[in-house]
Amino acid sequence: TEYHLGLLKAKLAKYRSQLLEPPKKSEKGEGFDVLKSGDARVALIGFPSVGKSTLLSTLTATESEAASYEFTTLTCIPGVIDYRGANIQLLDLPGIIEGASQGKGRGRQVIAVARTADLVLMMLDATKQDVQRGLLEKELESVGIRLNKRKPNIYFKVKKGGGLSFNSTCPLTRVDEKLVQMILHEYKIFNAEVLFSIEEVDRIARQPNSLVVSCNMKLNLDYLLEQLWEYLSLIRVYTKKPGQPPDFDDGLILRRGVTVEHVCHAIHRTLAAAFKYALVWGTSTKYSPQRVGVHHVMHDEDVIQVVKK
Repeated sequence: TEYHLGLLKAKLAKYRSQLLEPPKKSEKGEGFDVLKSGDARVALIGFPSVGKSTLLSTLTATESEAASYEFTTLTCIPGVIDYRGANIQLLDLPGIIEGASQGKGRGRQVIAVARTADLVLMMLDATKQDVQRGLLEKELESVGIRLNKRKPNIYFKVKKGGGLSFNSTCPLTRVDEKLVQMILHEYKIFNAEVLFSIEEVDRIARQPNSLVVSCNMKLNLDYLLEQLWEYLSLIRVYTKKPGQPPDFDDGLILRRGVTVEHVCHAIHRTLAAAFKYALVWGTSTKYSPQRVGVHHVMHDEDVIQVVKK
């Protein structure tokens, strides 16, 4: 039945993840436990002798042994690409062979490292790329590395009590609450909040002048407030007295497009009549501070110091 198949899939996924977990005591010098560094990590994966080491040596300052025979690289060799100011860690992994996901060769360690990467770069032999790509994708998919796919819209949070809270905002065709409960029990999870989402909500969110929120799960409420602020055209202007720092605790809330004259009226009704000039710091000026007159238009988070006659 569908339930039984779902349960078997849960068991398989659990056992696969256990197989891929690195052993508690790893032998020294294996070279697979590479410290994550830089701004992003890219795993270079391919069959033996497709040129991974040559690419690593070309793109980075790291020398990885390259030769025309198979299995030249036996450990995981990290290099760093410096591109547009970003440090991208590139990992040259030993060649994968067919059956790697079952632990053949050093496939298990290779795939475990690939799972920690932000991106998988697959290197193929141009003369047999279709076959190699199909085999590599099969090996990676079998251990839960979903290539070029978006994560399903499933919100999941373990709770301390209260049992299973299950909701769906879209029609479910493959699972229901009972099956989800059975899968979670397989992982010894008995209290959780699960939400299958959100095709319809996603469609609504992409419509002009629309946004979606969940009060129950506190989702997107910050964005709602941000959009309210934008639609209300509000800005904050901070005041500064001579010789003192700006008063960031008590800003003036005004509308977008206000001038220095409006600011003067907001501070005190008699100030505009005694106005001589103002000093403004912020994005509305070419330099800070800039001496301005009453018609200068203020921006959000500008600082103003008014000088009277």
